[in-house]
Amino acid sequence: MEYKVIPFTAQIDHKTGSSKHVSVQLEQLINKYSKQGWTYIKMETATNHVAGNEGCFGLGAKPGFTLVSNMLVFKK
Repeated sequence: MEYKVIPFTAQIDHKTGSSKHVSVQLEQLINKYSKQGWTYIKMETATNHVAGNEGCFGLGAKPGFTLVSNMLVFKK
């Protein structure tokens, strides 16, 4: 059995920011991989901490932050 994991980030703006628009994007992505023989299993959320940067002598320092990614899991 093979697995494929791909990121899913909905593209929304103030005009198309509805849950319907997001669901259509997700549906299109699932259908695309289904046509390639992949079976959709679930969406996973991966939470990661991105370390900050101290900069040079404190100049340009950037704080760390949390990055949350949605991943679609398929199997074949």
